[in-house]
Amino acid sequence: MMSSNFNAESLSPAPDNLVLVLSGPSGVGKDVALNAMKARPIPLTYVVTNTTRPQRQCEIDGEHYHFVSQTEFSRMIGANELLEYAEVYGNYYGVPKTMVCQALAESKDVIIKVDVQGALTIKKRIPDAVLIFLLPPSFDELANRLQKRGTENNNDMELRLNTARSEIELLPLFNYAVVSYSNRIEDIVDNVAAIITAEKLRVKSRSFDI
Repeated sequence: MMSSNFNAESLSPAPDNLVLVLSGPSGVGKDVALNAMKARPIPLTYVVTNTTRPQRQCEIDGEHYHFVSQTEFSRMIGANELLEYAEVYGNYYGVPKTMVCQALAESKDVIIKVDVQGALTIKKRIPDAVLIFLLPPSFDELANRLQKRGTENNNDMELRLNTARSEIELLPLFNYAVVSYSNRIEDIVDNVAAIITAEKLRVKSRSFDI
């Protein structure tokens, strides 16, 4: 629990704290990358997003997402409990503000997995956040991954691929790009670890006002 005198609305953590944002198109492998990072492990607080999306068979509530009702999600919006939220493919996703604030108050680095628009929203609210774009090796590979996932019909797949093209056009707004090769997951982890090292060595101090 946070101490009663902690102000989640105005936060100035130690200058070496990081808020990392991992983003990229649907199906690019964000969850696979995060699981590999946890297995290494890389010492980060992994923020679990709230969503109204139905839980998939392979997912664990509280680990992959916090699965909530539309009513509960609306309550969170009204109570200003979300750092950012958006409707994505008909479902709502939102980043819990308290989890981010508490980690930073404890001098821990944070990583948040969101869609591309969500990443840019966080960047507006936290200008010193470090945005990492996970790129597919090719659109054919991205389509293959979505096909193997088996959670989208043909129309949904086409929508996601078209969205991916638009999202990749926003790449210049990100700080780093990492290519997600399916048979080289450890390379992704190495690249993220290198990004963390580079950011830790920067002279510029960071401050967050969430």
